[in-house]
Amino acid sequence: MGEGEEENPSPHSPLLPSSSSSSSEQNPNPPISIAVADEVPRQLGLAAPLIAVSLLQYLLQVISVMVVGHLGELALSGASVAASFANVTGFSVLLGMGTALDTLCGQAYGAKQYHILGIQMQRAMFVLLLASVPLAFIWANTSQILIAVGQNPEISKEAGLYARWLIPGLFAYGLLQCHVRFLQTQNIIFPMVISSGVTALLHLILCWILVYKSGLGTKGAALATTISYWINTLILALYIKLSRACRRTWTGFSTEALSDVLNFLRLAVPSAFMTCLEYWAFEMVVLLAGFLPNPKLETSVLSISLNTMWVVYTIPTGLSNAASIRVSNELGAGHPQAARLSVYVVVAIAITEGLIVALATILVRDIWGYLYSNEEEVVKYVSAMMPILAASDFMDGIQCTLSGAARGCGWQKICSVINLGAYYVVGIPSAVLFAFFFHAGGKGLWMGIICAMIVQILVLIAMILSTNWDQEVRKARESVQTSDANTDPMIQS
Repeated sequence: MGEGEEENPSPHSPLLPSSSSSSSEQNPNPPISIAVADEVPRQLGLAAPLIAVSLLQYLLQVISVMVVGHLGELALSGASVAASFANVTGFSVLLGMGTALDTLCGQAYGAKQYHILGIQMQRAMFVLLLASVPLAFIWANTSQILIAVGQNPEISKEAGLYARWLIPGLFAYGLLQCHVRFLQTQNIIFPMVISSGVTALLHLILCWILVYKSGLGTKGAALATTISYWINTLILALYIKLSRACRRTWTGFSTEALSDVLNFLRLAVPSAFMTCLEYWAFEMVVLLAGFLPNPKLETSVLSISLNTMWVVYTIPTGLSNAASIRVSNELGAGHPQAARLSVYVVVAIAITEGLIVALATILVRDIWGYLYSNEEEVVKYVSAMMPILAASDFMDGIQCTLSGAARGCGWQKICSVINLGAYYVVGIPSAVLFAFFFHAGGKGLWMGIICAMIVQILVLIAMILSTNWDQEVRKARESVQTSDANTDPMIQS
């Protein structure tokens, strides 16, 4: 059988105490050494392609900003601020809402209630498309909003132009998140790697044509991003429609997707807040840089630092998604000890990865800035920022992985409260204190974010250590049974 292909039980069969391709099916409580030896390659086997998917998808925005950066400092500042604004007001919202599928689809797949996955994905697609409409109106007024909050008018006008051409890509991005979550919770990863790789290659060509050859400039980079998101979405949609690997989980469009939307929103809304509160804090650093002396330089360098962090962030994002898959699958399958072990193993991997990334960040500090700008002033400032960035990369990897485990358990509500306290009670006030009162500039802004990460990590670790995993299994089983009771796969359009 191909990837993700198993015989599908009856749609309404009772929950089965097993997870796909898990050695714990034969022995739910193997010796710890055997369990760890089995879990490490499973985690790495999931994380490696997921890292590739995350990196390739994020490269669409990075490539666009890099290409625009060579048009001049104003173009770089405008595109960077627009990208930050788009993340704050659009992409992070849809990404967060989409992560509700990590819990819903992951636990259902672990319980072998395969028919639920297709319904949940359609429900998510419907909700995310509706949510994209008001977000599009916000993007259409980017220039006015930025000017109203005190940003440089020249940069704001350039950012507004970029954001308007990015609007059609917003709808594609929401659908893309639904398709990605649907596939990854089934451990179907490599088709996403291929799709994302093809899209990234086409995007590079599109950017070159639309920015330099067509004369569209900044607008061309945004248009290229929009086209690329739609290409990636359509490729994955065709795969799901035609592949035998999804025949159990995708049985066509169903009117059942329009029912029980409120139940989905009860998890999707806190999922969005969990993600957005973190993303908004990082992007707020770039916006705050506009109030520092020499705002063009500060904004450009902080944007480069943020783009660099998001590139590196794709590695712990892969680990985070692997943790979410493993935890949700094992909880749905009724294996509390396997779920707990998967959390400990992925955190150990994240710590190792963080140390390697931090060292690499420091080693490339003197040349990294040239990827974004030819201005010596920008390159030197980026070099000075890199050691601070290395520290944040290390800690961000740990918190990201812990957050993935939390999504697998369905802890989005409590995690949104944690993120609110960490970033807005501790992080942002600290950033303002360091930057504006201690006159540390952009470095001070980033140091405030590091303070928030420390708080976030400590609280998440305390939660993990005090978790009753047997109780989490019962919660997962109840959640899947509730979804099954509200789903009738025989009613299809």
